[in-house]
Amino acid sequence: MRCSCLRGLCQYETTKLVRIQSVRLGSLKWALNGTILLFICVLLVWNRRYQEFDLVVSSVTSKVKGVSQVSVPEMGKGAWDTLDYSPPSQDKNSFFVATNLIVTRGQRQGRCAEVPARGRTCRWDRDCEKGVWEKQSHGVQTGACVKFDILKKTCEISAWCPVETKTAAPRPALFVAAENFTVLIKNNIRFPAFNYIRRNILPWMSESYLKNCERKLDPLCPIFRLGDMVKEAGENFHELAVEGGVIAVQIKWDCNLDRLTHRCLPQYSFRRVDQKLSNKTLSPGLNYRFSRFHVVDGVEERTLFKAFGIRFDVLVFGQAGRFSFIQLLLYIGSTLSYYALTTVFLDWLIDTRCYSVEAGHRYSEKKVEALQDTPTGVLCVSFVDEPHVRLVKRSQKKNLQNVKPMSVQSRQDDPGHFQAVVSLLQSDPEIHPLSDKPSDSSPSTPVTPPPVAPPPWCKCSCCSPSSVLVEALCCRVAPGPCLSSSPVFERLVLWRPLLESCLRYEDPLGASHRSARELRHRAYAQYVLWRFGPAPSLPSHATPVIPRCCVRTIRQRYPSDDGHYSGVRPITAQQGRGLDKSGQ
Repeated sequence: MRCSCLRGLCQYETTKLVRIQSVRLGSLKWALNGTILLFICVLLVWNRRYQEFDLVVSSVTSKVKGVSQVSVPEMGKGAWDTLDYSPPSQDKNSFFVATNLIVTRGQRQGRCAEVPARGRTCRWDRDCEKGVWEKQSHGVQTGACVKFDILKKTCEISAWCPVETKTAAPRPALFVAAENFTVLIKNNIRFPAFNYIRRNILPWMSESYLKNCERKLDPLCPIFRLGDMVKEAGENFHELAVEGGVIAVQIKWDCNLDRLTHRCLPQYSFRRVDQKLSNKTLSPGLNYRFSRFHVVDGVEERTLFKAFGIRFDVLVFGQAGRFSFIQLLLYIGSTLSYYALTTVFLDWLIDTRCYSVEAGHRYSEKKVEALQDTPTGVLCVSFVDEPHVRLVKRSQKKNLQNVKPMSVQSRQDDPGHFQAVVSLLQSDPEIHPLSDKPSDSSPSTPVTPPPVAPPPWCKCSCCSPSSVLVEALCCRVAPGPCLSSSPVFERLVLWRPLLESCLRYEDPLGASHRSARELRHRAYAQYVLWRFGPAPSLPSHATPVIPRCCVRTIRQRYPSDDGHYSGVRPITAQQGRGLDKSGQ
C-alpha cells in the first residue's frame, strides 16, 4: 500500500492538445498572441511594472511675502505686511492669507444691547433671563430689556461693547492686492525603503535663481504668485477674496531611481476643495476673528477683526520605483494567463458558424470527451425466462439472484457478428455449422447436477454454491430446466469450431491451436454477446454477469490445467465483442 502511494506521487500529468492544420487559424493565433505581447510590453514599460515601489514621506514649510497699501473702514489708510495678513497657521502643511476684513473699534468691557439678529427681542424686563447665554449671543444677559434703536428693544448683555454688528463681507474685497503676493513652498521628501532624500529646491537652484524665477517660464520654480495659483485652480481671485475659500496645492513626486532612467522632479497642480457658491451652502467661505488690545485713558480697549481669506493646503503624494527582478518575474507570471484569451476566442470561433461546421464537429470530437455522472456498481442480469435485461445495484448483503432491479431494458441481437462468424465457418469445408450433429472435435457433454446440493437461490438445480454474492446468480427466475442444457447454448457458447472461428475472426494471424483458457474466455464472451446483445445496446457503466450454472458448464467443457480458477469477474459489454481479457 505504501509503495503504491509513493508511485502515485511520482507521476506527472499534462494536458492533451489538439493541433489543427489551418493557415487561417494559425495566422489568427499568432496575430492575437502578438497583440497580447505588445499590450504586455507597453504596460511593462509605461507603468514600470518591473520596479519595486515605495510611498513618499514629506514635510512642508512656506513663507509668504508681500506689502500692500490698504484703506480699511474705521481705521483709515495704512500699509499691511506679512504679519498683518498672514498669521502663523495652526494647521499642518497650510498657510492663510487674509483678503477681506470687518473691523469693530473701541470695544470695552461693559453693558450694551444685543444685536437683534443674535439675541431675542423683548418688551419688558421679565422677557430677559439674568445669567443666560445663548449660542449666537455676544455676551451674558443681565436681565434688563433696553433699546437697541428707535424701533427695537433687546436684552442687555455684559460683553465687549459695542458689539459687532456687521456680518456681510465688504464688496469688493479690501486686500485684492494680495493677488500679487508670492509664497515660497519648501518640500522635503524621503523614500524610506530606498533611503532616498530630496526636496523641491533642486541642487542646481542657486540664490539668484530663486530671486528671479517665474512659474510661467519654469514649472519647477518653487515660488508661486497667489493670483496664478487661484487662476490655475479655475477660480477668479477677486470673487474668491470676498468671502474666502480653500485652495489645495498638490505636489506629486513620481520618481524613477534606476541609474539609466533616473528622474525625480515635482509636479505642481492646484484645485479648489471647498464649496464654491455661497447660495448653495451654509456658512460659505473661510474666516476667523482676532483682536488687538490697547489702553486708552487707563482703560483697556480692543479692536476686533473678522478676517476673510484663502487657506492654501499643501498636499504631497507620490511614489518612487527601483528595478526588482522579483517584481519582474511576478509580472511575467501574472501576464501569462492573458494568452488563454487566444484559446478561448479561437474555440468560440470554431464552435460558431463563423468557421467551417464540419471542421468544428471534428475538432469537438477530438477535444471534448463527454462523461456522464453515472452510478457505480451497476450490473446487468439476463434470465432465460424473461424477455428483457435487468439493471441491478451491486449489494453487499444480498445475493445477486434476489436483488431487486433498478430498471429493465429490452435486449437487442447482433446478427452482424454471428453472420460474419457463420460465413467464416462456411468457408471451411471440414466444418458444417448448420448440421444437427455436433462436430466430433466438440462432443456434447450432458449437464450433470453439482456433486453437492444446489444453493437455495438456484432455480435450475445445476448451480454450485458460492460464497461471493456477485456470483450467486441462476439462469432462471422460476424453477425449470437449465439454460446450459439447451442445444442453442451448446451451439453458440460451447461449440469449439465456433469459438475457434471467433478467435480467428478477432486475431486472423494468431496461432491455429487454441488453449483451453482462450476457449473458455471466448465462451464467456459469446454468452455475453448472445444474452445481452452488442455493447451499444447496454449502458456504458453497467457490466453483464454470467449465471453460476453457465460458468460451471463452460469450465467443465474447457477446464483449467491446474484446476484453479480466479473466480467470475463481471465482463463489460465492450469486452463481450471480442476476446475477454479477465482471468476466469
